[in-house]
Amino acid sequence: MVQQLPNESGIRLLLAPNRSLSWRGNVRIWLVLCAVSLLISIGMLTAGAWVVLPFAGLEVLAVGAGFYYTARQCQRQEVLTFSDNNLRLEKGVNHIEASWDLPRHYTRLKMTEPRHVWTPRRLFLVCRDLEIPLAPFLNLDDIKALTRILEREGLRIQHQPVTSVF
Repeated sequence: MVQQLPNESGIRLLLAPNRSLSWRGNVRIWLVLCAVSLLISIGMLTAGAWVVLPFAGLEVLAVGAGFYYTARQCQRQEVLTFSDNNLRLEKGVNHIEASWDLPRHYTRLKMTEPRHVWTPRRLFLVCRDLEIPLAPFLNLDDIKALTRILEREGLRIQHQPVTSVF
């Protein structure tokens, strides 16, 4: 998701992954899976296969951990702020975990072409020897929207073909 935020001194962009469900929705789905697993486990327990119950519990815990990890990763955000001479990138989940101040005139956007048609391009902010990955969670449409905005703001875009590993 690419969203423009109000800013007095320039443009400010919020970059975040698309979230199909809220935290509450994820918990509800997990609870439904727990209930189904419990019903099946109780049926197996009454049939004499008691060993299924602990494994069903481990399965529910593993699925819950997967839901938690995915929901947590979907809370990542990046804020890109343009001012007259500066470009600021801030990354984090619930607070700013890393930030960079880059001179706007020496910064460019490097785009690596995808290996496959369905995979999105990878974006990097490059300033001299520093190369910072930019929003690796964006989908194809969001990357197109972001590059249009960055071009409109005067950021130079460098296309880099994929180098083969073989």
